[in-house]
Amino acid sequence: MSLSVLRGPARGILIQAALLVALVATGMWLWSNAEANMAARGLRFGFGFLDRSAGIPIGESLIPYTPADTYRQALTVGLLNTLRVAIVGCLLATVLGVVLGLARLSTNPMLRSLTGGYIEVIRNTPLVLQLVFWHAVMLQMPSVRQALNPLPGVFLSQRGLKIPALMADPALYAFLAAVAAGAIGWWVLLRRERARQVATGQRRPTILPGLAMLLGFPLLSFAAGYVPRVEWPEMAGFNFEGGLALSPEFFALLVGLVIYTAAFVAEIVRSGIQSVHRGQWEAARALGLPGGRIMRLVILPQALRVIIPPMTSQYLNLTKNSSLAVVIGYPDLVSVANTSINQTGQAIEVITIFMTVYLVMSLVTSALMNWYNARVALMER
Repeated sequence: MSLSVLRGPARGILIQAALLVALVATGMWLWSNAEANMAARGLRFGFGFLDRSAGIPIGESLIPYTPADTYRQALTVGLLNTLRVAIVGCLLATVLGVVLGLARLSTNPMLRSLTGGYIEVIRNTPLVLQLVFWHAVMLQMPSVRQALNPLPGVFLSQRGLKIPALMADPALYAFLAAVAAGAIGWWVLLRRERARQVATGQRRPTILPGLAMLLGFPLLSFAAGYVPRVEWPEMAGFNFEGGLALSPEFFALLVGLVIYTAAFVAEIVRSGIQSVHRGQWEAARALGLPGGRIMRLVILPQALRVIIPPMTSQYLNLTKNSSLAVVIGYPDLVSVANTSINQTGQAIEVITIFMTVYLVMSLVTSALMNWYNARVALMER
């Protein structure tokens, strides 16, 4: 019986079943081929190698690690290093991109032209080339003894960036709890005033009371004796001691990713703002609102529905582009995974691990951005 005899749902079901059988057969052939190749090299599929000693030296780690630790610990170190770059990079790229996007719309022709030139040059230059450039810049920095000191306690040299660090102690936890309490209080106040505005049409200012809570609670913790200790970097011999150290590789990777991604974010912000009809500006000016409040209260809330979806793609791109860290020697997940493959030969298992990790990070990022997008749309309605 030919497919031409079948009509409607039956034909579609038959085609889908044939495709499924083909996919399963292809998967089984690939698996048997992989098993045969692994057996020829004396390997067996499995994740037991994760419990063996790795012997991989890793230059920087957010958790305790030595080469005697297991491959599981080594891959965890690489994952944390990747998350460190991705999270900080997304935050900084968003701030810089919004500033550049607003500058792109400035009435000052010089500022507008300079911003446009920056965006075009950065967007049309390969990211790998930019990372190599920033790494070369870091290697050309002065030695430790001649380190640049742009701000008190901040030193930039061939060995990276040194900045003051807060010491983890009860005073720091009390300070962070006070800041969180102030932020929550401000948020509750905002919600209450918005509800009051909906009910009565009137709304009291919230900036001064909110700032009073945000600053007042930490001051109360200081008055109670909970003052966080700050560790300042100091020169000791041929290197700095104390403070927080950012390696040249991490600093170069972070700067390269932020500058590159911010150029795309700037264009997204610019297009989102320009998508709002000019009548909104004219109506807000007719009400006597100043330019800053028009942008914050009228334009940006409407532009977010255009800005958020492509911003999700940029966050995902930055996270995945962090895998280029291997070019400049930063020990991210891919770098550690490559070394693990070379040492163990368990390529399928290791690749499965870091592909799963990147998939989970992408799905979490997409879920958070989709939730925020839906929330903005609901508030708009």
